[in-house]
Amino acid sequence: MANIEEKVETLLKNKIENIGYDLYDVEYAKEGKNYFLRIYIDKPEGIDLKDCEIVNDEISDILDEANYIKEQYFLEVSSPGIERILRKDKHLEQNKGKEIDVRLFKKDDLGNKEYQGILKHFNEAYILLEDDIKIDRKFIAQIKTVYHWD
Repeated sequence: MANIEEKVETLLKNKIENIGYDLYDVEYAKEGKNYFLRIYIDKPEGIDLKDCEIVNDEISDILDEANYIKEQYFLEVSSPGIERILRKDKHLEQNKGKEIDVRLFKKDDLGNKEYQGILKHFNEAYILLEDDIKIDRKFIAQIKTVYHWD
């Protein structure tokens, strides 16, 4: 499915940027019996429903013409949200020095399944949080930003 995500991202990136948005991420997922193609867009002042409509209208025909996805799917265009999933190195780079939440597939040797802290460094093999907490990337299920609701 990652191959479809990469193809769709390459196909849509310039179009989405040309109409004033950033393409944050593309996700293609099967949930139950249904397939979903999720296009996450962003802009500095945030995303609202009208923005999602505009992008949806601009990309629907492009996706249909490319015909990358053979299964019937639902197209969703949305904001990545305030607590964003960090799936790519560019997302991690944008969040260096910020607080993140790291969830593991299973408990580690210390009995932890989740870590929260400031992202200090990352590479292909691991991420490093404050206090020298080093987490092997192959054990990470999800990384997301942390927003403190005051």
